[in-house]
Order: sequence, then C-alpha cells, then structure tokens
Amino acid sequence: MVHLHIGNGLYNIIYTGDMKYGPTRLLNPAHNKFKRAELLIMESTYGGKDDVQPPRQESEQRLVELVKHTVEHEGKVLIPVFSTGRAQEILLVLNEAINNKQLPKIPIYVDGMVLETLNVHLMFPDYLNRTLREMIYDGINPFLSEYVKPIERARDPEKRKEQVMEILQGPPAVILAPHGMLNGGPIMDYFVHAAEDEKNMLLFVSYQAENTIGRRIQQGERKLTVRYYSDRVTLDIKMKVESIPGFSGHSDRRQLINYARNMEPKPHKIMLVHGEPSKIMNLALTLELQLKIPTIFMNNGETIRLV
Repeated sequence: MVHLHIGNGLYNIIYTGDMKYGPTRLLNPAHNKFKRAELLIMESTYGGKDDVQPPRQESEQRLVELVKHTVEHEGKVLIPVFSTGRAQEILLVLNEAINNKQLPKIPIYVDGMVLETLNVHLMFPDYLNRTLREMIYDGINPFLSEYVKPIERARDPEKRKEQVMEILQGPPAVILAPHGMLNGGPIMDYFVHAAEDEKNMLLFVSYQAENTIGRRIQQGERKLTVRYYSDRVTLDIKMKVESIPGFSGHSDRRQLINYARNMEPKPHKIMLVHGEPSKIMNLALTLELQLKIPTIFMNNGETIRLV
C-alpha cells in the first residue's frame, strides 16, 4: 500500500494494491488511517455482488476436512499456491492441524520458490501479526516442522520426472507448489501425473483469473490439453476438484466496502482498479449509493487530471 504525498500536501493518493481488510494468520488488517487522503485507488478483485467469502475459521476447517478425507483414501492433495502469502498461510494451518491431531502425520511437500519467500518473512517479522512476530523473535520458525519436506527441483527433465513420480507413488501427502492459478510452474509436474487418478484431489485456495487453467477446471472443464516441457499433453481429469475461497489475500466485497467506509479521513474520490469490468461497475455503484463518495473506473490507457 502506497501513500503518495504530492505537491507539498496539495494532493494525497492512497493506492491499496492487493489488500486484505481482515486479520489473517500472517498479517493484521490493512491500514486505513491517514493524515490526508484526497483519492483512494482501490483494488476490486472480489467486488461483485456475490463475492462474499466465508469466515477464515470455516475455510481452515474445510481445508483440514478435505485433506483428511483424501489421505484416508490413500490420495495426494495438490494445492496450487502463490509463493508469497497463501503458501505460508496453508503451511501454518496444516502444521497446527497435525500437532492438534486433526490430521495424521503426513508429509507436506513444498516445491518452487515457497521456501525462499519463507526466508523473507523470517527476516522482517515486524511486518507480521503479533503471534508470528513473537514466535520468530523467540527463535521459532512457525512455518517449518518435521512434516514439511522441501523439494530441491532437479534441472534435468528426466530426473525431475523421477523425483515427482517418487512422491506421487509414495504414501498419502500434501503438495504445495506455484503457480497459484495452475498456469505453469512446478505444480504442473505433479498435476500432469496426478490428474487421472481419482484418489487424488486438486484443491484451489487462491483466486483463479479468467482464461487460466485453474479457472477452466473450476468451471467444470475435465479434458484439457496443456503444455508440459516441449510437449502438449491431453489429460482426462479424474481427480477430485475443490475450491476454498476464504483463504484469498484479497478483501471480499464486504471488506472492500468497509475499508472505504472506515477510512480516515474520508476520501474525496475513489478510483477502482484490478477487477473484472462487471465487478468494478457493480462495486462502484454500491460505493456511490452507500457512502456518497464519487467513484470512477477507467479503461486501459485512459488518463485523468486530478489537480
């Protein structure tokens, strides 16, 4: 989130970026108290009228239930994640569930850049919530445990395939890897080889944008042709597919409205960005009607004069 202080205080812009106006296992709610704010530029990913996410506690319980059901039936759970944010949240939930005996002691394989971004969290604990901050200062790594198994990705494609197959042919497990929208990345190595086994589960915990492989699967597509290294592979997806929306790092519709409503000082104008056109239009109308703040949205390449 950026506060732009322009012309000796003549004009102040708050640019939210992607933000969550609610507590998570990693962060406190997004900050919305400023000395001055003429314009609020706010994301609107979940700005649609039906974009209301379940409480975080419900989402965490659902995650544990789905993982437990799958591993009890000898399956693997593939969770496409973004390297920063979602991966760390899921690790915290799974580690806690195993420690509390809500889940059996299963391996949690972590692939891709997730571990590198873990180090960033450990280097800057002051930006995290109080619970994690105190654990890190006490010398505890809250993200890792004896169950978390880092994967050092083999560079050779054949060795990489052997690495993946060894995991998929092993005992029940959870696999966390990017990309969060299944549009490439290490998760594809597992997905290609696990998709046709009905014991396995593909579990989405992140927003799936239009035209991504993740969105297509969410919408019910079960026969896909994907690029895998230099080949194109056609898959008949038989693995179970589930989505848990409550883990998103984005605010849902209610949180977006409340962020603008509770902002101090009240902005003179709101500009909505980072959302599908229909959702932006719907949220803009709602903000104007409820908060009486002029709300605009623009086309790509369009400009506006503010002062």
